[in-house]
Amino acid sequence: MSMSLARQALIAMFAAASAGLTGAAGAQTVFITGANSGIGLEFARQYAARGWTVIATHRRAQPPQALTGLAAQFKNVRIESLDVTRIEEVHRLAAKLADVPIDVLIDNAGVYNDRGACAPEDESCPGDWSTQRFGKLRYPLFDTIMAVNVKGALMVAEGFYNNVRASRLKKIVAISSSNGSLTGATGPPPGAIFYRSSKAALNRAMQLVAADVKADGVTVVMLNPGPTLTERQSYLKQYPGMLQTSFTVENMIRTIDKASLQDTGRFLRYDGTTEPW
Repeated sequence: MSMSLARQALIAMFAAASAGLTGAAGAQTVFITGANSGIGLEFARQYAARGWTVIATHRRAQPPQALTGLAAQFKNVRIESLDVTRIEEVHRLAAKLADVPIDVLIDNAGVYNDRGACAPEDESCPGDWSTQRFGKLRYPLFDTIMAVNVKGALMVAEGFYNNVRASRLKKIVAISSSNGSLTGATGPPPGAIFYRSSKAALNRAMQLVAADVKADGVTVVMLNPGPTLTERQSYLKQYPGMLQTSFTVENMIRTIDKASLQDTGRFLRYDGTTEPW
């Protein structure tokens, strides 16, 4: 009888351990900037479906309908306001989340075209791409793009670094672009000077961050999502090689899952292939 009780106790112990492991996986947290549309929104959707706690940020005056709808569908989605160009907002949200470990921080917020003429809520408006071509450069746009794509990514990574370091997975991911490559395919079409410059700068900045934080066991990678058909780029759907947002995000999540400290500082394509830059 005592042997039977001992066996039952062992079974219960292993069952509890298994449940604990399952709970730990479900408790993983991802923090996503620019989660109101496009790649950021799809990251939020797919991580939420996996059971992760999702902290989805946006910079609108009110939470966008796309995010409120997602939060209604998934109770593990938390919506927060954050303009990544404003250090006081970074500090405010970091203080609010001070006790929240962040397993994966995704620096996704970015600016590509000049959206000055677009309504803030119109995510399908592609913006004006003519103001980034030599001879027609609109320099205030350069300040905006660099503030979001480079400075904002650094401020978020630094501002929430203690949250990442306190987590189990300890990963920082910067969403970059092959447009920032210096050593990739030659002879790119003209234009997008500001955007391309910002992504080259982002890659270098994050490479240096990776070297700084490696001793803490934090992995930093830059990802190229490829030519993705987000809402703002839907006008490009007739061109071959364009990728569905769900496809590229699904593959980036797999790459993030596999990324380890041995990969820190690398620039990777959505499928984990090393990108030249």
